[in-house]
Amino acid sequence: MAAMKPVRLTQLSGPDAGWDRALRALAPGRPPAFQQAALYGTLAAARGRRVLRLEITHEGRRIALAQMIGRGGLWLLSRGPVFAPGLDRSLQIAVLRRIARRWGIILATPDAPMAGVGLVPLITPRHHALWSLQPETEALRAGLAGKWRNRLAAAERVGLRVRLEPEIDWLLAADAAQQRARGYRALPPGFTRAWADHNPAGLLALRIEDSKGQRLAGGIFLLHGEGASYHVGWTGPEGRGSGAHNLMLWHAALRLKARGIRQLDLGAVDSEDGAGRMRFKLGTGAQPHSLGATLWVLPG
Repeated sequence: MAAMKPVRLTQLSGPDAGWDRALRALAPGRPPAFQQAALYGTLAAARGRRVLRLEITHEGRRIALAQMIGRGGLWLLSRGPVFAPGLDRSLQIAVLRRIARRWGIILATPDAPMAGVGLVPLITPRHHALWSLQPETEALRAGLAGKWRNRLAAAERVGLRVRLEPEIDWLLAADAAQQRARGYRALPPGFTRAWADHNPAGLLALRIEDSKGQRLAGGIFLLHGEGASYHVGWTGPEGRGSGAHNLMLWHAALRLKARGIRQLDLGAVDSEDGAGRMRFKLGTGAQPHSLGATLWVLPG
């Protein structure tokens, strides 16, 4: 049997818009995670990180794109590479191992499960809830779980108000306090502010308030190509019993859909993230999607 022809790596430079266009052309209708979006790399570079964008070809055809962030003596490849649809698994593994041969120590978390020779699993896979916003609005609402839809309807009946939130600092502060209380860490507030500064149209922030103007809930969503990610969510004590968070997320979905967003990544839905949060996210009709394990990629 003839040996497989090698994959070729080309380092890409140029404006962010060119990278994002290349992602859309490679996998149309399949929005990549925000960690592969150009702005993510640009913000990492602004914080002093090394950023590498690669085009991978095979037999003259583009088969993958990968954005990596350098930290110390290694490279992090998060939610990537972005592969051409239907690419053979052996070629996917060859891509990762060829990157490691050229660039050294690679820790990769592919966007889908991947295993094979030269891929050493370090951290078990996680699951994310991916909500397709492509159905018509009526079908999207019909896809909500019964209890979720009932809480949404209750929030609508009592007249809670949905507002665009131009001032996100209070939401970031509330999220930081929430992280401390729950014992987890996420991207720092400065990342979110920088995202908004670099691309104001690429961030959607909403708040829910009662008739007196009291804040009950809020959320921040990052837009990247035809996808969006649920980045920050907060609900106060008064909002938990009123369906305020359901109302916020539903209106965010409608606004994102109106802007051409095809898919909303609601984040992790693993058991350690809490059964209540998992039910809430999946209650939208979102589907659980398995990411790959975090891998140490051996050169090949």
